[in-house]
Amino acid sequence: MTASQQPTTHADARPDGRIVVDNLTKVFGDQRAVDSLSFTVEPGSVTGFLGPNGAGKTTTLRMLLGLVRPTSGTATINGVTYGSLPRPLQAVGAALEAASFHPAHTGLQHLRIYCAAAGLPASRADEVLDLVGLGQVGKKKTKGYSMGMRQRLGLAGTLLGDPQVLILDEPANGLDPEGIRWLRGFFRHLAGEGRTVLVSSHQLAEVQEVADRAVILNRGKLVRAGTIGELSAGTAVTVVRGPALGPLQQALAGAGFGGSTEADGALRVRTDQLALVGHLAFTHNVELHELRLEEFDLERLFFSLTEGEHRGAELEPPGASQHRYAPERGGAR
Repeated sequence: MTASQQPTTHADARPDGRIVVDNLTKVFGDQRAVDSLSFTVEPGSVTGFLGPNGAGKTTTLRMLLGLVRPTSGTATINGVTYGSLPRPLQAVGAALEAASFHPAHTGLQHLRIYCAAAGLPASRADEVLDLVGLGQVGKKKTKGYSMGMRQRLGLAGTLLGDPQVLILDEPANGLDPEGIRWLRGFFRHLAGEGRTVLVSSHQLAEVQEVADRAVILNRGKLVRAGTIGELSAGTAVTVVRGPALGPLQQALAGAGFGGSTEADGALRVRTDQLALVGHLAFTHNVELHELRLEEFDLERLFFSLTEGEHRGAELEPPGASQHRYAPERGGAR
């Protein structure tokens, strides 16, 4: 995406773009899919919406978009429910599932049909194709599109109304590394324009790269929300390696620092005080082969907050190639 392909900012005033979920609950039969959930998504930011299979993410987003009626509580955009927005397409662009396209239609034809249905000028289809980097293939039939191209076309559809708020489910699926890098920059630009970007994703490393904030759910409840800086506070870990770390671990425990020994022999200590750990090793004659501060890892935090009964059958372990879980099914999504 070149500088000339960035979305244009209109001079007219926009609504505030805040998403507010307040004490939201949804019960399916005897299953509580979403349980007294409250959080706020601010404009001018990219917010990652995270949770394991069955956490209630998709149900929450569907209530936010008026597709599911809450049992209690509210979910609003610009201070009103989605159904009360005067021009919803101009307020919210959303993609919750993989978009389907008529194989005989070109990407441009597909978008122009939506423009006609929404009362938008046909030229807007050309504009959003350029924005997502598909300008050169817009006249090709969608049956020949790769998965990544189809993802971009679906994203183009959410931008047709030039919305203040974007709500996207797994937007990076099918994108190659270059496409993922482009998507990061695109999200950052949209947030820089003051738009509200809410991204539900299983690709935790990508969320950490692009998100300003994160909302983490588990079993329908909010377990943590805040900026990436707030989430990383107090999570610093020093990693130590050496042939005989027992005396150092005892010294650290005596100084009030907890630690654990990993399967590979590394000692992980809950502190960012590298100098102190090194000094204790020196004074206790402990030979060190490695001493480093481990950077904040959203994936590690995520699993520490959500592990439990979900972890066995439903979650892939940390280190899985795509950091993804099985597709969500059933009522509590």
